[in-house]
Amino acid sequence: MGLLGDDELDDSPVVANCSMNREREITGTNSYTRDLHFDVLGFLSQRLREGREVAWLDLCCGSGRALAQALERLRAEHGEPALRVDGLDLVDAFRPEVRRAGVGLHVGPIRGFEPTLRYDLVTCVHGLHYVGDKLRAVELACSWLAPDGVFRASLDLRNLRFEGGKPAGRAVAKALREQGVAYDSKRRLLSADGRVELALPFVFRGADDQAGPNSTGQPAVNSYYRNPASPTPSPSDTRSIRCGHPDLKQQRRSE
Repeated sequence: MGLLGDDELDDSPVVANCSMNREREITGTNSYTRDLHFDVLGFLSQRLREGREVAWLDLCCGSGRALAQALERLRAEHGEPALRVDGLDLVDAFRPEVRRAGVGLHVGPIRGFEPTLRYDLVTCVHGLHYVGDKLRAVELACSWLAPDGVFRASLDLRNLRFEGGKPAGRAVAKALREQGVAYDSKRRLLSADGRVELALPFVFRGADDQAGPNSTGQPAVNSYYRNPASPTPSPSDTRSIRCGHPDLKQQRRSE
């Protein structure tokens, strides 16, 4: 099995699609509140009531619909709050009303994002399923928090593997927990309260975009890592990395 590097994975039709997280709302049945089991609006509103300048970053934000809804509702409650809302997505499929709402929109992979401030809240709703180096994305997200910031993200540990295919989820959950990031296995959710500088011992080796559906029922990406418990590099270190797909790059530009 050949594995994709991060740059090649960006061009995969499983990742560079226009359906991921497009219609999810801020509250309700299909919402951030429901999927994250976290009251985003309540959290941001409370910080605004404390007279703070508040910032929220949503990774893999899709169309940005939920972000615009949050801004609208918080403005209705607080007037013109000192609130910054940023959304990052690999594909530029943002709704026009999201742009008009004043959401800071960014296009590109998580690994290439360079924030200019610390965030009170960083979220990622079902976005890590499509990321190659998921653990690097988690490390970055936690480092972008304010000292008392909050991180909430969906993650299916079954999409994490060691070279050779052995499940890595249990080892990863243990390492995350030891460094300050909790994992709820029932809800498949990561959480951190306070900025965390992670130094996870796993080395990304590549990703498989043909892993098939995960717990969401949608095609996802399996991420492969070198097992730090292995005394020597495995034979798969010599495995070839698949080339990128120029035709998919052209397809993305035309969508």
